Amino acid sequence: MRPEVWEAMAPFALATFGNSSGIHEISRRAKNGLEEARERIASGIGCSPMEVVFTSGGTESDNLAIKGAVFNGSSRNGVIVGATEHDAVLETADFVRRLRMPVSIVPVDAKGLIDVDLLVDAIGPETAIASVMMVNNETGATNDLSSVVVAVKKEDPSVLVHTDAVQAFGSVDIDVDVLGIDLMSLTGHKFGGPKGTGMLFVRDGTPVEALVHGGGQELGRRSGTHDVAGAVGLAVAMDLALAERESFGIRVGQIRDSFEKRLAADIDELVVNTPETHRSRHHLNVRFPGLSNETLLMRLDKAGVAASAGSACQSGAATVSHVLEAMGLTPAEARQSVRFSFGWTSTEAEADEAAQIVIDLVSALR
Repeated sequence: MRPEVWEAMAPFALATFGNSSGIHEISRRAKNGLEEARERIASGIGCSPMEVVFTSGGTESDNLAIKGAVFNGSSRNGVIVGATEHDAVLETADFVRRLRMPVSIVPVDAKGLIDVDLLVDAIGPETAIASVMMVNNETGATNDLSSVVVAVKKEDPSVLVHTDAVQAFGSVDIDVDVLGIDLMSLTGHKFGGPKGTGMLFVRDGTPVEALVHGGGQELGRRSGTHDVAGAVGLAVAMDLALAERESFGIRVGQIRDSFEKRLAADIDELVVNTPETHRSRHHLNVRFPGLSNETLLMRLDKAGVAASAGSACQSGAATVSHVLEAMGLTPAEARQSVRFSFGWTSTEAEADEAAQIVIDLVSALR
């Protein structure tokens, strides 16, 4: 978390700790902080404040978008998702399927990009929502959301389009009106904000049934006492990310590219799973033929390098990445693959040191 974020959060976590739904002075101050944060967030993505729903993060936002669209009282209850979506989307789709509602999983190509023609073909009279992520959390493959929205709306304007943009905000220009999406999930900790705080953009007029009922907060779309400090921190992190988006993308992209070139130059048979084009600036997924990623990750951890075999939400390196399998890799190849991520704290010196550690460990293990 960026230090500026905690500085802004601290007063609302300490002195101004009132319930923003209350009526006394401390609560009113908390309410003012909450609504100011909502306005700043709305400005950052090009929507109105009433279209911002605060949540506990990307997973809840994904659940609210999909389940909210399915259970909103419409006769439509079908769901379409991409094969490489985050588990928060795939598991939610599976939940809907277990309730005997139609679900379609759309394949991706070898780069991990959604097949838009197959997505459109999956749309039927029962389809309520299609969910396509903007940037993949394991490979950095980046879908053209504007083209997805145009294709879906041309086929059936009634189908809602949701995107999990959790991995995208720090480096990708996002304006919800330009994209044309109906629903979008974001979370703070991906761009220097607090963990456990996120939001769902809900376009005005989009019917979304609440998952959590009670106090009627968030215009009845998400009940529960607000995490005011978290909302304030999210807003500050978004402001900082917006101000530095271009420079962040250039700097971190150069660091990632340099790291990649070092590995490719010194490790025989290295395979890069991240696509050459349509890629984010801060992900790198590579395969080390002949090596177990579980063994390599254990050695990297001991050497002070934090990497992963896939989503951090999945436990254990032994789990086969569904993303890599959807791209055509065998289970054995997926178990040879490692994801490296780069963020606002990353430096060229760190990347050089980490690359050398990887190179030395791969050589030793082989």
